[in-house]
Amino acid sequence: MRFQLTSIFLALMALQVHGDDVLSDEFLEIVNLKAKTWTAGRNFHKLTPISHYRQLMGVHPDAYKYALPDKRIVLREKLVSLGNKGIPEEFDSRQQWSYCPTIMEIRDQGSCGSCWAFGAVESMSDRVCIHSNGTRNFRFSADDLVSCCHTCGFGCNGGFPGAAWSYWVRKGIVSGGPFGSNQGCRPYEISPCEHHVNGTRPPCEKAYGKTPRCQHKCQAKYNLDYKTDKHFGSHAYSISNNVSHIQEEIMTNGPVEGAFTVYEDLILYKHGVYQHVHGKPLGGHAIRIIGWGVEQNTPYWLIANSWNTDWGNGGYFKILRGSDHCGIESSISAGLPKI
Repeated sequence: MRFQLTSIFLALMALQVHGDDVLSDEFLEIVNLKAKTWTAGRNFHKLTPISHYRQLMGVHPDAYKYALPDKRIVLREKLVSLGNKGIPEEFDSRQQWSYCPTIMEIRDQGSCGSCWAFGAVESMSDRVCIHSNGTRNFRFSADDLVSCCHTCGFGCNGGFPGAAWSYWVRKGIVSGGPFGSNQGCRPYEISPCEHHVNGTRPPCEKAYGKTPRCQHKCQAKYNLDYKTDKHFGSHAYSISNNVSHIQEEIMTNGPVEGAFTVYEDLILYKHGVYQHVHGKPLGGHAIRIIGWGVEQNTPYWLIANSWNTDWGNGGYFKILRGSDHCGIESSISAGLPKI
């Protein structure tokens, strides 16, 4: 046993010398040697520049200044905890509200630091369907939010998740599907890029998204005008850093937007419960938390990312739950739709 541990240590030290490049074979090997609850693999082509995936981290460092007030203050309600008995060991919004198609969708932010907008509009879309009992399916436009919310930050150069939810209540957001879909008032304008060697999308190293221009009009093929298409939220709030409170919010009202620190090893995630084991921080990233569970005695949050379906496990990943790992439980934004 002692010899085995020594061999692993020496192997890690040898790899460390040449393993600084996140997409190198050496870095991948280091991560898989260290990781015990998850498996790493290749999501991006080895030639993808580090500037590309740094650009994906769009939660601005000042986002905490725009955090929303706690739900208990906004709704003036006393939060009654369900306790452990009222919270199931596993929960998946895709199963709970299977009649809501947006919950099953994985979007693609392209080469733009618009994750703060995607995590918001994805959760808002889910909540409209949930709170209307499936009678309304409205895909909020990430393009509209990232380009027209000037109080939300800096568009493709990063933004504030809390401010996005506040904007929804104050100004409303129009509809819009993914790039090239012609769905809704303002579909996303930034094209996805190809993570892998071969594919139909442009290579990531040649695709750098610029913030779209704010336009208060719908695409020509859409049958409503911009003002009429606006849908609003009734309340925007944050959920305190408390696992049961976050779980109760998801169970009751639907997926939430979370923000956390991304380290280099997450770029390589394939399956299992992610725990940071190697690499430097890349920046803040916003995502949609849709559920939770336990895998091989390790509790996790189930998360939908916005890097297309060929990243991670079909676009999803799991991260350690219960210890605010990478800050995943300390920055939760949510709200209620105006139905």
